[in-house]
Amino acid sequence: MKILITGGSSYFGQHLVPLALPECELCYTYYQNDPLALPLGKQLDVRDKTAVSTLITSYHPEVIIHLAGSNRGAHMADVIVQGAAHVTQAAAQANARLIHMSTDCVFDGLNPPYDETAVPTPVNEYGRAKAKAEAIVKQYPNHVIIRTSLIYSLEKMDQGTRWMAAALQRQEPVTLFDNQMRNPVWTTTLAEACLELAGSSFTGILHIAGSQIMTRAEFGLKMLDHWGITARDTMTIGPSQSGNWPLDLSFSVAKGTAVLKTPLLGVDQVLQQIQKR
Repeated sequence: MKILITGGSSYFGQHLVPLALPECELCYTYYQNDPLALPLGKQLDVRDKTAVSTLITSYHPEVIIHLAGSNRGAHMADVIVQGAAHVTQAAAQANARLIHMSTDCVFDGLNPPYDETAVPTPVNEYGRAKAKAEAIVKQYPNHVIIRTSLIYSLEKMDQGTRWMAAALQRQEPVTLFDNQMRNPVWTTTLAEACLELAGSSFTGILHIAGSQIMTRAEFGLKMLDHWGITARDTMTIGPSQSGNWPLDLSFSVAKGTAVLKTPLLGVDQVLQQIQKR
């Protein structure tokens, strides 16, 4: 199978690319920096319609896994929305299967647990951009939209844990929110699910996240324990006061569990599995 991964330099992409390499013929893209530094990496700005079309037409993948995006910065919405449009158009030209990565942040957190039939109700710019991208991708018949949650690895710190650990070690105040609910997902689980879907005939939306729902505080403490971060004098646990981020983004993963052979492991299951190795 011939696969193109956009955003291979992203946190998740850095875990997906090595897992995909033995399984298929592969090309991945990066925007500015390529931490993987592999010869099969190609620089690409997904906002450049011509560049996207040229790469996909010349490489002619059977499957495109679209990870490229942003969750911050002035160009965030353009990267997400224009990128989705350009990749979808090029996928149609190449007659490629399109797997598009989305987020639980397309919801407002008021009516959990969310399943695949829930209508997006975003409350911030990031969520609105991701919802617009989903609407674009849905117009292409051979698509899968994966909605996922907090992505973590036990081999490389995720950005949230890295920020939290650094702040605590500098003895800066950190609050772990006990009223934000998510389904954290292990990079290996998400990567294996992506590759399984690449070879399947399923189309539509699928929620792929960990089966264990937990607060941001519970998740944060488990990550600090795993990474051996003991500096916690400036840490408090309390509610999020921000109205810009949804509180309860709990997913139902019943459909994903039924469709996939890949088990959607919760955080505790993953930690237990790693400890047994």
